[in-house]
Amino acid sequence: MSKQIAAWPFGDRFVERRLRRTVDTLARLRSELAVVDEQLAHVEDEAHDMEIRALVSETALASFEHRDAERSRAVVARQRQHLLGQIADLERMQNDLLDRIAPRG
Repeated sequence: MSKQIAAWPFGDRFVERRLRRTVDTLARLRSELAVVDEQLAHVEDEAHDMEIRALVSETALASFEHRDAERSRAVVARQRQHLLGQIADLERMQNDLLDRIAPRG
């Protein structure tokens, strides 16, 4: 005969605390993502301007500035992708935690 083990009384409180931390972290990361999105728009515009300048002037300095702007754009784009990955992971964690505290039966 198998016995069903009752959930510990502090189990739900632990899950709720983790859920609150997850929600707070999600809010912080989404705010950070908004800032990174603005930065990305700026560096993309700058990279585009530098590309045009490099094409028009055909100088080594303009080409260098364009490559430098493209590197900056790539760094910010990677940072954005990293944030999106963190947000997706936390959203999955949030869903799992919500499933744990959902009414059973």
